[in-house]
Amino acid sequence: MVKYTVYILYSEKIDQFYRGQTKDLNDRLKRHNKGIEKFTQNGTPWRLMWSTIKETRSESLKLETKLKNLSRERLIRFMLKYKEDIAEQEILLFLQKLT
Repeated sequence: MVKYTVYILYSEKIDQFYRGQTKDLNDRLKRHNKGIEKFTQNGTPWRLMWSTIKETRSESLKLETKLKNLSRERLIRFMLKYKEDIAEQEILLFLQKLT
């Protein structure tokens, strides 16, 4: 069964977070960083900050929608709350500085 990844990216260039979901995180991250995805092309390079796996597309879309509705501050608090899904220890320190 195909699993889905819900993810949060960050662009230092434009100081913004991007939330999304996909079946293939590595391919999707490459597409974001090559400027193929119109919405994120101005922010390259994008860095993976947080991700989690969901069993169904329905679950992943539900979480993606929740994340997209969070303010920047609440999104950062969300990532810190679920820090076991943060991509790297260095990112945890970065997020803690933002709060």
